[in-house]
Amino acid sequence: MNTLDTYNFAGKHAVMRVDFNVPLDKDLRITDDTRIRMATPSVMKILNDGGSVVLLSHLGRPKGGYEQKYSLEALVARLSQEYGREVQFGGDVLGAEAAQKAAALQPGQVLLLDNVRFYKEEEAGDPAFAAKLATLGNVYVNDAFGTAHRAHASTAVMASSFAPQDRVGGYLLQSEIDNAKKVLENAERPFTAIMGGAKISDKILIIEKLLDKVDNLLIGGGMAYTFAVAENGHVGSSLLEADKVDLARQLIAKAKAKGVNLMLPADSVIADKFANDANTDVAANTSIPDGWMGLDLGPESREAFAEVIRNSKTILWNGPMGVFEMSNFSLGTAYVAQAIAEATTAGAYSLIGGGDSAAAVQQLGFGEQVSYISTGGGALLEYMEGKELPGVTALG
Repeated sequence: MNTLDTYNFAGKHAVMRVDFNVPLDKDLRITDDTRIRMATPSVMKILNDGGSVVLLSHLGRPKGGYEQKYSLEALVARLSQEYGREVQFGGDVLGAEAAQKAAALQPGQVLLLDNVRFYKEEEAGDPAFAAKLATLGNVYVNDAFGTAHRAHASTAVMASSFAPQDRVGGYLLQSEIDNAKKVLENAERPFTAIMGGAKISDKILIIEKLLDKVDNLLIGGGMAYTFAVAENGHVGSSLLEADKVDLARQLIAKAKAKGVNLMLPADSVIADKFANDANTDVAANTSIPDGWMGLDLGPESREAFAEVIRNSKTILWNGPMGVFEMSNFSLGTAYVAQAIAEATTAGAYSLIGGGDSAAAVQQLGFGEQVSYISTGGGALLEYMEGKELPGVTALG
């Protein structure tokens, strides 16, 4: 893969796929600009070389055609501030205005075009649509790791319209791959992975992959209750994938055979309804009463998980430990985040695997105290599962 540092953009018109899928409030104001800031080093490298940049991104999930609430025009002022120069807006990616403004760009100038997902051809990976996008520049840069696992027109297919030497991976894309490899290939031991979230079915492949690599595998979140049933437990009305109980038993057996410490929660904070104002109690994970559901790690589990994490040298975390969006069920996730921060301060390497885990770390104030926060939840998981990422493969 060609990288930014091996390419001179002087006089070049770069068409760059970024991931500016940022959250907006009802007034279309950006509430978290992390994704914008993460792409800045790549953009500035091109501009400082004497090149110009056409930025392509998606935002949200429009149903087909223009929708103002999904328009990237809301990002123009923030981007102008970020790059210290006017960022032009060219509207529709296939419109005449976009083509004219892209062709007229001078060295050091930036053009933002509107949401590529306003066209259904984007997600379909339509070659004709991709070829039209490719006419906007003479070098292709992909820095959108968060969408690199999708074979969409702008994330993968359009790369084929450029010569191999003119397909370049951005700094963020390269950094994501380097950090994932560090965990997968060069982990210092003890290596602990923490898997949370709702369903085993979402994490089967990564759990099986990790059983060949980790010393400790900590399971939290909703998926823990399927494991509890696999150990002949009773979980009340907790989240349960009944068709995955046998699989959970197999994973427990595999971990034992491989000498991996598969740690399941001993207890849970339970509630009589799925709401922050529910009545709460604490129960053993395998003895949750009927009519009650587990929504967070209990006190014994919090301390046990934190102890293992603090004694680790490499840490991978993907998925919250409970319903952390509700304050009464956020303590398990907070304990894990704090333990990871403490371990990192003591010299461990920690990779936070995107999505809810990344949001939790940032919200809890530990963003600066971990080694790396991935911008791509699904893309990171698929890479770590050993799958090819179309957006990376297309770069050659």
